[in-house]
Amino acid sequence: MSSVTSFDHRRFLAEVGNEPGVYQMYGADGELLYVGKANQLKRRLSSYFGAQSSLSAKTARLVAQIASIEVMTTRSEAEALLLENNLIKQHRPHYNILLRDDKSYPYLYLSKDPFPRLGSVRKRRTDQGADYFGPYPGVSAVRESLYLLQRLFRLRQCDETTYRHRSRPCLQYQIERCSAPCVGYISPEAYGVDVEHTRLFLQGESGAVIDHLVILMTEAAAALEYETAAVMRDRITALRQIQQQQHVIQGQDNLDVIAVAALAGEYALELLYVRDGHLVGNRRFIMEGERFSDSGELLNSFVKRYYLDQLQGGEGLIPARILVTETVADQQQLNELLSREAGRKIEIVAPKRGQLRHWLELAQRNGEQALQQRVNQQNRVAAQFEQLLQRLPIPTPFERIECYDISHTAGEATVASGVVFTRDGPQTAHYRRYHIDHIAPGDDYAAMEQVIRRRLRPFTEQPAAADWERLPQLLLIDGGRGQIGRVFEVIKEFKLVYALQVVGIAKGEGRKPGLEQLLLPEQSVPIILPAESAALHLLQRVRDEAHRFAIEGHRKRRAKKRLTSSLEQIEGLGPKRRRLLLQQFGGMQQLSRATIEDLVRVKGISRSLAERIYHNFH
Repeated sequence: MSSVTSFDHRRFLAEVGNEPGVYQMYGADGELLYVGKANQLKRRLSSYFGAQSSLSAKTARLVAQIASIEVMTTRSEAEALLLENNLIKQHRPHYNILLRDDKSYPYLYLSKDPFPRLGSVRKRRTDQGADYFGPYPGVSAVRESLYLLQRLFRLRQCDETTYRHRSRPCLQYQIERCSAPCVGYISPEAYGVDVEHTRLFLQGESGAVIDHLVILMTEAAAALEYETAAVMRDRITALRQIQQQQHVIQGQDNLDVIAVAALAGEYALELLYVRDGHLVGNRRFIMEGERFSDSGELLNSFVKRYYLDQLQGGEGLIPARILVTETVADQQQLNELLSREAGRKIEIVAPKRGQLRHWLELAQRNGEQALQQRVNQQNRVAAQFEQLLQRLPIPTPFERIECYDISHTAGEATVASGVVFTRDGPQTAHYRRYHIDHIAPGDDYAAMEQVIRRRLRPFTEQPAAADWERLPQLLLIDGGRGQIGRVFEVIKEFKLVYALQVVGIAKGEGRKPGLEQLLLPEQSVPIILPAESAALHLLQRVRDEAHRFAIEGHRKRRAKKRLTSSLEQIEGLGPKRRRLLLQQFGGMQQLSRATIEDLVRVKGISRSLAERIYHNFH
């Protein structure tokens, strides 16, 4: 780390004015370290080079690495705020607080078809005329809403291609999750009522839906249509249960609630979404404490970055009021900027008492509980590591476990997974998946050898450039002697026997948990740990995580492969002709049964092309 004196801050400050603007701090290697904004650049930058005792630990580390600073003046502080946010998002400097998830927020939508589809999407499109509801805080909230709406109103959720080519009801109809408009089992008028109820429900008007359902139930009972009346009654009951489950504070419509909790050198920033008085979701950000001086700095940076991103991304997520646990720096200017950009009043407030304060206390408790659970888990994993070190006959201690597993269906779409655990628990940022090709279908031994070769090759082919801190010290293999033998041969070939250990975890008798055998390459007798052993619990957890990650990757690869039409592999058959064929024959199943003569009758299909299509299926 370079010294502060390597940068001549006095000469630099002599040339800086006191206009508003943005400054960018660079390290000796040209890396952008930090982006900041100031109403008075000279005054703000001078504060970095005053008495060292007045600087936080994070700021002192930053200053010690500065090799150069670039400034850019702006016309106003608000303009500087926008520019700062754009530069942080573009360059992601190490000393700025970064949000890891740059995805847009999901919406629910109702299409404009005669029988509208209810679905989810991440990006709103104005050219399709659909009605959008949201955005929602995450995919899980959308899935939960879709599931709930399926049970209540039974709108179709299938895509247009599936909908148009149905000749009989699908499973969703059989389990009472769809009213089967594809085959005319519901009239347009009745379906329209369900659509309107769905729309009202998504707009928070569940009371209006109940009122209308009561009228429909009464009318059906008067007409002696008791089955219809029973359906309405069940919907009313379900809606009332939903109303009771929601936590509501009267008079508070749309709020974002932000609280910061601190524990063991980490911060948890808890963000609650309150819409129409209902708590509809939350997001949580866990951040290292050493990256900022206190919770106030974290809160200030987060609020600016998060809400400016929402406005610039056109998400429209910002409510009228944002509750925070303490006053944010530049709060007045930020209120004015957010209000101007949104075209309506937006206010950041730090309530000290009353109902609004209760929301903050709820967010604070959630953050504290999350951090406590995180610390407890880390302590538990650290204790399990210690027990494992004592139980395994391994000469060198290890701090990093990597586990590998293979997943496929009869040799199809083989995927290998690699997961990483340290004393702090799972390191999900280091998880990897590998697509396995060029092996005999179903050959797990070859698949395991291939993934280990690919994982360890950088340490032998380019040792100077390899990240040796990420070399696995314990390789856990989900498999038996065959897999262990192939892996150990690779390690010996790469001359890494001295650097890492290999342990296989094989299922015991009856494949029951707690009866696993631990296999070492050069030891013929397996190690069997007691079922209640904390060391075994750690290995089971790592093994199960690798298994889950492999299966998830395999299913995605298999689904993608199966969704790719075999027609795409036929030379001379472009998108227009493929679409025409599917329309003419009503789908892949009917097309596969067509004769060459049937195919030739389709406009644009020559006999030679018809023969290629026919032989593709036979």
